[in-house]
Amino acid sequence: MMSTDKELYKLELLSLVSKVSQELFNHTKLQDKKLAEFVIALHEQSKTTEAFQKKLNEIGADFPEWFVKNLDRLIVTMHPKYKRKAAKMKASGQSRKSGDGQSIMDEQKQLQARKFPGLSMPDQDWKPAEKYVDERATKEPHETLPESLSTSDTMAQLESIASRRNRPAAEDFLDGEPAAKKMRSTSGHDGSSGRRGGYEAGGFRDSFRHGRPTVDERPVLYKIYNGTVANITDFGAFVTLDGVERRVDGNQRSNEGLVHVSNITNGRVNSPRDFLKRGQRVKVKVMAVSPKIGLSMKDVDQNTGDDLSPHLTVKTAEEAAAQQQRMSSYAASGSNSTPLLAVDERQRSSAKRLSSPERFEIKQLIASGAVSAADYPDLDEDFSTNVANHEIEEDIDVEVNEVEPAFLSGQTKVTLELSPVKIIKAPDGSLNRSALAGASLAKERRDLKRLEANEQADAETREINQPWLDPMANQSERQFASDIKGNLLGQKAAQMPAWKAANKVVSYGKITSMSIQEQRRSLPIYKLREQLVAAVRDNQILVVVGDTGSGKTTQMAQYLAEEGFLEKGRLGCTQPRKVAAVSVAKRVAEEVGCRLGSEVGYTIRFEDMTSPETKIKYMTDGMLLRELLVDPDCSKYSVIMLDEAHERTIATDVLFGLLKKACKRRPDLKLICTSATLDAAKFATYFWGCPIFTIPGRTYPVETLYTKEPEPDYLEASLITILQIHLMEPAGDVLLFLTGQEEIDTACEVLYERVKALGPQVPELLILPVYAALPSEMQSRIFEPAPPGARKVVIATNIAETSITIDGIYYVIDPGFAKQNAYDPKLGMDSLIVTPISQAQARQRAGRAGRTGPGKCYRLYTEVAYRNEMLPNPIPEIQRTNLASTILTLKAMGINDLISFDFMDPPPAATMLTALEQLYALGALDDEGLLTRIGRKMADFPLDPPLSKMLIKSVDYGCSEEALTIVAMLQAGGQVYYRPKDKQTQADAKKAKFHQPEGDLLTLLAVYNGWKNSKFSNPWCFENFIQTRAMKTAQDVRKQLIGIMDRYKHDLVSCGTNYNRVRMAICSGFFRNAAKKDPTEGYKTLVEGTPVSIHPSSALFQRPPEWCVYYELVLTAKEYMHQVTVIEPKWLSEVAPTFFRIADQNKISKRKASEKIEPLFDRFAADKDDWRLSKQKKAARSSQTFG
Repeated sequence: MMSTDKELYKLELLSLVSKVSQELFNHTKLQDKKLAEFVIALHEQSKTTEAFQKKLNEIGADFPEWFVKNLDRLIVTMHPKYKRKAAKMKASGQSRKSGDGQSIMDEQKQLQARKFPGLSMPDQDWKPAEKYVDERATKEPHETLPESLSTSDTMAQLESIASRRNRPAAEDFLDGEPAAKKMRSTSGHDGSSGRRGGYEAGGFRDSFRHGRPTVDERPVLYKIYNGTVANITDFGAFVTLDGVERRVDGNQRSNEGLVHVSNITNGRVNSPRDFLKRGQRVKVKVMAVSPKIGLSMKDVDQNTGDDLSPHLTVKTAEEAAAQQQRMSSYAASGSNSTPLLAVDERQRSSAKRLSSPERFEIKQLIASGAVSAADYPDLDEDFSTNVANHEIEEDIDVEVNEVEPAFLSGQTKVTLELSPVKIIKAPDGSLNRSALAGASLAKERRDLKRLEANEQADAETREINQPWLDPMANQSERQFASDIKGNLLGQKAAQMPAWKAANKVVSYGKITSMSIQEQRRSLPIYKLREQLVAAVRDNQILVVVGDTGSGKTTQMAQYLAEEGFLEKGRLGCTQPRKVAAVSVAKRVAEEVGCRLGSEVGYTIRFEDMTSPETKIKYMTDGMLLRELLVDPDCSKYSVIMLDEAHERTIATDVLFGLLKKACKRRPDLKLICTSATLDAAKFATYFWGCPIFTIPGRTYPVETLYTKEPEPDYLEASLITILQIHLMEPAGDVLLFLTGQEEIDTACEVLYERVKALGPQVPELLILPVYAALPSEMQSRIFEPAPPGARKVVIATNIAETSITIDGIYYVIDPGFAKQNAYDPKLGMDSLIVTPISQAQARQRAGRAGRTGPGKCYRLYTEVAYRNEMLPNPIPEIQRTNLASTILTLKAMGINDLISFDFMDPPPAATMLTALEQLYALGALDDEGLLTRIGRKMADFPLDPPLSKMLIKSVDYGCSEEALTIVAMLQAGGQVYYRPKDKQTQADAKKAKFHQPEGDLLTLLAVYNGWKNSKFSNPWCFENFIQTRAMKTAQDVRKQLIGIMDRYKHDLVSCGTNYNRVRMAICSGFFRNAAKKDPTEGYKTLVEGTPVSIHPSSALFQRPPEWCVYYELVLTAKEYMHQVTVIEPKWLSEVAPTFFRIADQNKISKRKASEKIEPLFDRFAADKDDWRLSKQKKAARSSQTFG
């Protein structure tokens, strides 16, 4: 073994010598391995970079400083001596229990700093945002608009007069918002809510503004007119329009149109005479002008004249022709046919040269009569090169610019092999195999369930042909088979599952007759009140350990307030979840007897329920982190409580380090960390050996049982175990841990059916699910005791490990899995994956069975798997997720030395380097690794860095109103569109009306503007299948973001209909998520080359563009792009010049080089390469002379 290790050592040393020799040759043109070995030997004698430089200078090697640093980094990274030294230090320094543990950690950090100088830059003093931005203004060059936008400015000025009537008024974007915002508007309109002031409610006044009404030669499409009902029939009403010339063309009058019965009102109309009478004055919108004039009353508010369908806007003849041409090009080709550099997106379109197959298809369609030749006037000339036409789309290719940032030179994956973070101890072990199999088994169950539902619906479908054949049948009797099937499926989906109905009860929650004060006195913490208050008074930092339900969160804050700790400042208590912060604040306000938001309040993202007199403030840990950005010393607080610290979220881990510094600067600040787990010694050691205050809980012995063999299907094994316990074990409730909502619902359904099949002799089994999406009143049912003679089984996610304690649990079933967030470098984003739990979590789960009495824990994995395949402790979130937002916040606080920052568990260098690269590409960092002005502004927004960048650049691009709306809609949470199973066709048709050719984010903008123009009405949402709750959330988020924009003096400007500006702003934030159409398989991302597809619900699904960016990737059947936006390829290099570059036209790009030619399958071919020219046998020419 020793000899093998020596040989490996020699090989690694040879590799290092070769690398150093190459570096020396590049710099000095001297290739000498002896010289390289000599330089390495000098390095081994030097403890620091400065000492290494000095020794080189002594022997006359006058190398520049940057070259010496490169050599130092290379040797420290590759030398086997340093590799082994680092491994030993990591092993010995992890515990920090030994006396010299801290010195080992310091030495390890010094080694890391030499290896990664980009992570160990000197810290700066904290400065307010305004001061920092002003100082950077002198160092950074003046920003210029991208070429694609600046070239259109002249055209914008020329067309401003013509397009002003067609642009939204400033008031449109500020409806329902504070009057102070409206003062920013420069528009002179009269505040009407219509999008087109010249044509809608205000349009009727405008036409008489100059003393004489304007008359249209013919009705204008989508314009609103006053009119008079001329005649009423069974199928509708004829209306004579005001303001249109009267001309008779055959039997048709040019100023008269039909309002069909379906367009009179939104409700059901049996007869138009029920609503209208001859001579009645009405307001109508022109919906069709060819071949006949079609009108609509339901699209206009009959009282005010407001347009209720603002996405259908007035177009001039030129606009209509341009749109027709654009639609034709969309139908003719699946490639990107959106405008390139137009000032008005709706008025101009770029030409695109058709490929030869496309031209052939169009000619065949013309020959068959399917399309008209008049639609393609330039078809024959199209293929020839038209030099004079500058709007022909350029055929350019974009590739990733693999140049390292100057401050990260030699430290990124371009030069170093940085391995991703391992979150699974044994990837090939039985536990991980079972986790991977669980996903495929869940998919099989879903497919089987869908198949059964379809078969049942088909079996119930009745005879539908007869009503269609019968001429006298009622219209209501005539139904399509697909509609009947959809209705049946919808009814079944709407029905409450049997297992839920069986457990239905009248009351919810744990009923108690005790008063609030009696409930407070009954908590375990009450008996220790005096000791706890004394411990807080005597110590600046205190770690409190106690089981969930002991009263830590609600009572400690009140005890400290009652004892006078909050006279000089307020108490801030952090929670890892929004729901917990809100619910705890409501409960404490009830106990204190005050209104929520006065003495007791809460702050979560986009919602602040506090006031100046607030003394106890609950908040998410992320919100306290944002407060430290403005006030690093926590000057408003006298006590900080970090609750649920054992969950180790990213924000909590960063707060540990920041509050540790704040405690040094402020001796009067009290810091309390609470934890539900018993491994609190680590927290105490981190905070300079502070005392631990333990609230004792009841614990009983728990018998642990393992399986003999690994379980391939843990869900099936869980259900079998529940039934075995129910039938064979004494009384006592059961707790089963599963990974998510879908899995829990499936388990409940299957378990209910199996218990029912056992017959009435089996005792009653109450099945109660618990997961985050479940209503709180349903969740509270788990605390009720089971009725006499019945057993309760609680099926929960890992929320039941520490966050809640359920009485009466005697049996715990632990399959050994949980979902956790992990950064996937291939996707470039975090994703939830099912992974084996840690040994600490397994012990915590087992402990749940010993709260009421002696219990049993059934572990559905082997003891070998527990010992060998589970990590000792869960990996903190900071070590497995994307850190771009966290590092941006730290940089804004002046913390540049990330290696020396006092993390409790330092994140891997690779994760931090990736985050720095992302921030550099976004323009948040300069070449020295310091925050730029944009970076400092980005840190002020409670958003992910790409969204912050998009908002800030939208101010420069003149479209911040639109960008604000899009960001608010993305942050609304949940689904915006409602798609009931019995009305899927109608819902899809309504959604399609909002579809924008530029993509899904612009579609969200159209939805919000439509809702705003309907005066934010709920009926409008109901009619258009839009989720009202999501829209109201978006409205609240938008108002919060406007407040932040005002606070930092960002202008609110609208681009009207010039959606190129909005698309470019989106591209400036999400350029990393760019994808290009691939000839063989949908799309491929530009950064990693991952195969992806447009989601079927996307507005672009039927007309996929050539280039696009997406908001997020979702893995279901395959990798789907969600919220896709069409872009132009050259925008990528304009908005992110450090990340993308235009590929050299004279060289083949990497992407094209990786493409393979795959011929059609030839079943007669003897070999797969027979199609190649080199494989073809040439016929030999026979000679007439020699035979």
